Amino acid sequence: MEPRMDQRLAQGRVDAAEVDAGLRSHMLSVYNYMGLALALTGLTAFVTATTPAMVQLIFGTPLQWVVMLAPLGFIFFLGSKVHSMSVSAAQITFWAFAVTMGLSMASIFLVFTGTSIARVFFITAGTFGAMSIYGYTTKRDLSKYASFLIMGVIGIVIAMIVNLFIGSSALQFAISVIGVLVFTGLTAYDSQRIKEEYNELAGHEMLSKMAIMGALSLYLNFINLFMMLLHLFGNRE
Repeated sequence: MEPRMDQRLAQGRVDAAEVDAGLRSHMLSVYNYMGLALALTGLTAFVTATTPAMVQLIFGTPLQWVVMLAPLGFIFFLGSKVHSMSVSAAQITFWAFAVTMGLSMASIFLVFTGTSIARVFFITAGTFGAMSIYGYTTKRDLSKYASFLIMGVIGIVIAMIVNLFIGSSALQFAISVIGVLVFTGLTAYDSQRIKEEYNELAGHEMLSKMAIMGALSLYLNFINLFMMLLHLFGNRE
């Protein structure tokens, strides 16, 4: 009996090691997608902002509204079609989204100083990294906060739309503070959710697409956290 028990224990350790290795590979894929998307967005934004013809074309014409709303269209498209898309099509859509997001974010280089943008980026990266690690390693179930965080996002969107018409600096400050809290929490929650998705879909062909969707979630958290912190700590030109 003892040799058989030892064999089962050894097999259990091997299976657990395979799961851990697979999870690490999956999370690395998620963060690679996210990191490359952020780099593509930043490069696109910088090149656009430093090319006067592009600035005039996008921000001096009604095209700016198309550029501003296009990322939202990409998000809805990916969310609704990812299950029926091939992995390569999902990747192309994701990269196109990152470029479009860069076009829409080019304005920050026209409004804020380069030094403050860099400073806020590193603050965002540190905050994001800490919360992502927490979400990945904690044993605490963060899903119970999901509804609260989603309600927070909806509230932020409504407040931002209202502030487009009233232009209140006090409301913008409140939006930024609440936004930092909400997207910090979402970073931890999404990191845990992506980890749990792997445990449910390990070995399934959908896992490659879920890596892209997981990267999209974390990317949006990073970008929104960055923008909220930039409104709080950025120095204007």
